[in-house]
Amino acid sequence: MQIAIDLPKDFVGMQTEQAIAKEMRLAYALTLFKEGHLSLAKAAELANLDLYAFIATCKRERISVIDTTRDELLREMHLISEARV
Repeated sequence: MQIAIDLPKDFVGMQTEQAIAKEMRLAYALTLFKEGHLSLAKAAELANLDLYAFIATCKRERISVIDTTRDELLREMHLISEARV
């Protein structure tokens, strides 16, 4: 699917059409991932980035890629330590 938007003329000269499209794909992917509408892998695919580059972008934008609460993590760590005994 292709989506077209109208931009004011004074913004168009700042970047190439391809650069604007790339930034818009990334911003949309980040938003959908942050809101929980896309998985990490699907968001990376939408952004046209490999998984590691998308994770690095999330880190730069301060978007958590781990959806685990502190209590869930502590419970998992406890279960792992019990399994070792």
